[in-house]
Amino acid sequence: MILSVIIPIYNTEKHLSRCLDSICNQTFLNHSSKNVEILLVDNNSTDNSPKTAKNIIKNNPNISFKLLNCKIKGASAVRNFAVKKASGKYMWFIDGDDHIAPKAIEKLIKCAEKNNSDFVMLGAQRLYKKQQNNKYLRPIKPNERKGNFVQYGPGPWQFLFNREWWIKNHFQFKEGIIHEDIELMPSLILFTDNYSVVDEPLYFYEENENSVLHKTKWSNSYFDIFSALEGMYKRFEEQNALKNYVDDIEYFFIWNLLLDSAQDFKKFKEGHPGFKKIRQFLTKYFPKWRKNKFLKNKSLILQIRFRLAYHGIVL
Repeated sequence: MILSVIIPIYNTEKHLSRCLDSICNQTFLNHSSKNVEILLVDNNSTDNSPKTAKNIIKNNPNISFKLLNCKIKGASAVRNFAVKKASGKYMWFIDGDDHIAPKAIEKLIKCAEKNNSDFVMLGAQRLYKKQQNNKYLRPIKPNERKGNFVQYGPGPWQFLFNREWWIKNHFQFKEGIIHEDIELMPSLILFTDNYSVVDEPLYFYEENENSVLHKTKWSNSYFDIFSALEGMYKRFEEQNALKNYVDDIEYFFIWNLLLDSAQDFKKFKEGHPGFKKIRQFLTKYFPKWRKNKFLKNKSLILQIRFRLAYHGIVL
């Protein structure tokens, strides 16, 4: 088995057909369909997602599907569960509300095999309702400074992983939190110098207003950002890599806390205590964050925004 495609399913009925069709119609599957398995892992869906999945499986008898169930809630648990069930040389995590380019698998496998890569990082297109806001997320190339990878904080769907390498390094997503990619992904660069890239949009990331990161009601899970960043810090600490990446990690903390999380905390009154948590957190880990060398290279407007957000004033 050359590839295991891992797809967590949780109430993705509206988008799942498009996602699975984009996989079933891959050029690579035209001649190697038996070498690819698609693991669909339902995570307690309350809509018709499982039924949709079953219909697609029925209509594509030549493709190897596995419809599994993971009762432990959360994308982290689903991915960890699926890795244990996978048998492919490579694996690709794909979200059920996203889709991929027609030749994506063919290009990624070709690149991985040619370079004997521990992982292949791919380009992704972030799609918004207003198309003029669409953004290309380019991969970090091997000849770039490794710290760029740390600051990037890529999502798990932006990689084709060698499964043996993943298991050998005991990688697991932290369960029970959102922002689980923040906790793990930036540290992957510490475990290999052998990776390659496909610098073109092979993955299409849909900005989904119903996702766990875009809720219209308050959830205490927004505070998971602190646990995720703390876990990230500890991973670099355990690998004795803090000294080499301290400025990159510091800037990553600044961006995620004073821009992204500050916006979430501002939207809900229950989130307002988060600003005190931010101040306590930065004081603990990076008390001199205002002097960060990457922050100094940003526009004065952005620097002011960060300083105001630190005091709970979000523009």
